[in-house]
Amino acid sequence: MLLNRIRGVPLWLSASVISALNAFVFGMDTGTIGSVTTMSSFRNTFGELHPTVHGLVVSSILLPGAITALIAGVLADHYGRTRMIAIGSTIFGIGATLETSAHWLAMFIVGRVMKGVGEGIFLSTVYVHVCEISPARIRGVMTSVVQFLITLGLVFGYFMCYGTSRYEESLSWRLPIAIQAFIAFSNAAACSLLPQSPRWLQARGRPAEAKRIIGQLGLEDAEQMELLSQSGGTLSHSPNLPFWQSLKMTGRDFREAFAAPSRGRTIFGCFLMAMQQFSGIDGVLYYAPILLQQAGISSENATFLASGVSALVIMVVTIPATLLADSWGRRTSTLVGGVLISTLMLIMGSLYAAGEVHANDGAARWVVIVCIYLFAGVFSATWAIGFRAFLIESLPRKTRSSAASLGQSCNWLANFVVALTTPVFVSTSTYGAYFFFASCSILCTVVSAIYMFETRGHTLEHIEQSYSEKQGISTSIWELSAKGFGLRKNESSAPTVVVHTLDPRTAV
Repeated sequence: MLLNRIRGVPLWLSASVISALNAFVFGMDTGTIGSVTTMSSFRNTFGELHPTVHGLVVSSILLPGAITALIAGVLADHYGRTRMIAIGSTIFGIGATLETSAHWLAMFIVGRVMKGVGEGIFLSTVYVHVCEISPARIRGVMTSVVQFLITLGLVFGYFMCYGTSRYEESLSWRLPIAIQAFIAFSNAAACSLLPQSPRWLQARGRPAEAKRIIGQLGLEDAEQMELLSQSGGTLSHSPNLPFWQSLKMTGRDFREAFAAPSRGRTIFGCFLMAMQQFSGIDGVLYYAPILLQQAGISSENATFLASGVSALVIMVVTIPATLLADSWGRRTSTLVGGVLISTLMLIMGSLYAAGEVHANDGAARWVVIVCIYLFAGVFSATWAIGFRAFLIESLPRKTRSSAASLGQSCNWLANFVVALTTPVFVSTSTYGAYFFFASCSILCTVVSAIYMFETRGHTLEHIEQSYSEKQGISTSIWELSAKGFGLRKNESSAPTVVVHTLDPRTAV
């Protein structure tokens, strides 16, 4: 394997980075679409866009992504992680090519729909692949590398649009999207260098290949032994099934993800991924030029530059947050981030509601601008990293791909709602969107405080074993007395003392 020839770099590291590079174009699209659709050259090509049409153009990538994400797990289990990542990036590149060459708005939207299909296939699969080949001790860091590359793509997209906005005619908006197409095709080609997940190979009944790759990855001896001791056959899709028959099995996989004993983890994971978007992050990222213009930054170039600064803030914050991802844990970052995110949204909404924000003078507009930057930074350091890592870590191997796809689909459905409605929200009410996002963030923080447990530092197999022990051990049964509504112990069940690795007060 070519990647094994890189001296001093373990295979798990080089493969994880190359796999994560596929997510770079996801960040690029997020960073370019808001700026592209507000360029005067874009309006000259397609005409002035009503807020509803503007929201439709931006959000058209998300609904097909959400639908495709529902089958991405089934496809990844059937055909392998690396193959589906390559296919997803290829479809994304084709969609970006259609966007670049569009002369009618309908053609541009079709291109975005295709990009959404590609994203739905590769994005959640990238997270699963990186998670399954990384060492347990720094799995959170490696999973966060995917988020960092999304952030890097976001920065690249914003400043690329800032640079091309000076060009004449339609080249100013076509060039950023053409570069997306080139990178997507390059990523697809690079997938030929990646090793398959050894966990997937074991589940497919290919232990010899799994053993070979486990030996090449460069994992510690104890973790290699634990991986080799895992039995195969926990995934239900036979590689010999026809393509369409494997798609028909999607419903069964989702039913299994929502059946005991995985139901609670699946539902909570979907809730977290939806609330991640209802915090308002992509409302800010997609429409940063509009929000900053509303706060008082008037010129087109200035809003692009200010949007790029917000992306730089995200990237700068993401670097230490990525390195510290396995130091302060998923639960702590969720609760701290939730409190700060909610507070910042309430501050911005309150200033607009009180009529204190004026475009030409006053300190309130600068408070709003700083809060937008702080919100983007806090989110990227906490919820952006912790939620996805927790989702993958908390799911059992048998339903990991399918349930992760459900979570990603919920994330994009929520994102679709946010992207579609934010322009209308902002055009009709200066403060309504901020209060809505604050309410959703508060709800998520409270629910997480009750149900989220800590997965930091445990192998995926250890987490699953802890769940199995919790669900398989019979504890004392308490019944509600019909008379007096008092609690009484069932004498037929002897008390059992159980020591849990996961905190039972917060387990789902």
